[in-house]
Amino acid sequence: MPYGLSKLCGEILQIMKNTIFIKVFGGYLLIVIAILAITLPISFRAIRHHHINTLTGNLKNLCLTLKLKISPLLENNRIEELDTIIKKLGRQIETRITVVNLDGIVLADSEKDPALMENHKNRLEIMQAIRDGIGTSLRYSTTVKEEMLYVAVPIEINGKVFGILRASLFLNEINTLLNNLQMTIIKIAVIIVTVLLLGAFLFSRNLSRPLKELGAASRKVAQGDFNTKVYLKNRDEIKELADSFNYMTDQMKTLFTQLSYQKEELNSIISSIKEGLCVLDKEGRITVYNESFRKIVQNDSVKGKFYWEVLRKIKFDELIKKVRNERNSIVDEIELNGRTYLCSVTFCSNKEEIVVTLHDITKIKNLEKTKKDFVSNVSHELRTPLTAIKGFVETLEETTNDDENKHYLNIIKRHTDRVINIVEDLLLLSELEEESSSLEFEDVNLEGLIENILKIFDQRLREKNLALKFNADRNLPLIKADPFKLEQVFINLIDNAINYTERGEVMISISQNDKGLITEIQDTGICIPKEHLSRIFERFYVVDKSRSRKLGGTGLGLSIVKHIVLLHNGKIDVKNIPGTGTKFIVTLPINLS
Repeated sequence: MPYGLSKLCGEILQIMKNTIFIKVFGGYLLIVIAILAITLPISFRAIRHHHINTLTGNLKNLCLTLKLKISPLLENNRIEELDTIIKKLGRQIETRITVVNLDGIVLADSEKDPALMENHKNRLEIMQAIRDGIGTSLRYSTTVKEEMLYVAVPIEINGKVFGILRASLFLNEINTLLNNLQMTIIKIAVIIVTVLLLGAFLFSRNLSRPLKELGAASRKVAQGDFNTKVYLKNRDEIKELADSFNYMTDQMKTLFTQLSYQKEELNSIISSIKEGLCVLDKEGRITVYNESFRKIVQNDSVKGKFYWEVLRKIKFDELIKKVRNERNSIVDEIELNGRTYLCSVTFCSNKEEIVVTLHDITKIKNLEKTKKDFVSNVSHELRTPLTAIKGFVETLEETTNDDENKHYLNIIKRHTDRVINIVEDLLLLSELEEESSSLEFEDVNLEGLIENILKIFDQRLREKNLALKFNADRNLPLIKADPFKLEQVFINLIDNAINYTERGEVMISISQNDKGLITEIQDTGICIPKEHLSRIFERFYVVDKSRSRKLGGTGLGLSIVKHIVLLHNGKIDVKNIPGTGTKFIVTLPINLS
């Protein structure tokens, strides 16, 4: 298993485990903290409010009860007796009681001397009692220096208010009670939180434990142990994940086994290929190669190197760059260490790699050269005796008067001329196949060249009653070419068109496109059968042998035409047009570059 993939699987499982633990345990923790943060203050506030409301109600009832007892004393203005009773009652019920007249003067108080107390007219509970019939207040007492709860009611006698009765309690007792209650609630909350967090921790650990096992198993798989399995007792989604993991390891084991077999088979096939083979990555490094390639480049250390470090050949470098730029395939010949190889360079778009194969064609090239040399030598050797034969035949024709002998001499002469033509064409082909330096390039007006050639065929066109049409675009540029060789091309093509056309016309046109000048020669003669189209440029290949012999053809004309066009970096095509004849299309570049 690739190390990067296995590492990624392990990290994913580890992150999953940590995330689940943090989410479950941390989630519980956050929920508990949030609940406590919301409920405890609200609970404390509600309890305090409830206790204060309860005490307020008790103090109100107490005031209503005491009002009946102290009303006669206030009515009869028995102030001293009133103060004495208030102090006594305050000690008995542990509640501060105060009586205030309508002007706010304290008449009696259970805790202090009324004469020393300040006016209470502006106290909140006093004003509320006068206005609403009852007044309450919770504030800090400047008299006793403590926080107190006040409840005041008016003292009415026969519908007339004589004063205000106020009862109050020290809140330190309530605060003490509430503090004790708060501590009890906090203790209970701490116990509940501890139990919840312990449960959350155990639950989170039990949830993450199988993931930890999966993580450990994935690390074993990363090390190549595909027999690792994870078996869980619980029945949940994680159990399904473990089963899927086990299935995945089985599939991976099968796939990697198949890949190993395929890799071994591929390596065996690549190694057994006699042709040199290598694969270049997008940076030009050799990633795959076989033994044949290593032997061709004569280098024992090839893998991982740049191709220009292994194969120092300018033409090979140009092929690689051209294929990478054009993203296609190219086949060309290159010379390496004294041998000739057919180099095939193919671009693979999926990984931007380049596949290179080198096929040794040295023997084939040597054989071709031997054949060419043989044909050239034989042609040279045949030229002299054939010329001598022709000369003697012509001499015999002049010296004999026998018509029958003249007939036979004429046959010999005709066939001798045909053999001489074949020898001349073979010598021309040999010359063309040598080097393009045999051409003499100059600026050529293609339209004028063809017009001059057509004058040669005026007589034959009239004899066969054929029409000739010649059209050329205006302002055609000059081309770099060998005019003598181009004359051979178009003489051959026009001659063929006239020879194989019995009625109708021969049409010649010249046009220009981005590739160069396009010359089309179309006739209305016999069509070339489809099966012959791909071979008509081969040496000695003729479609109709009887007709070729009748016309004196050598079978080398189109081969010569193709060689001359290729020497000009041009292209020649042929199209069979059913019912209308044959069209030859010659494309010549304006410049040779």
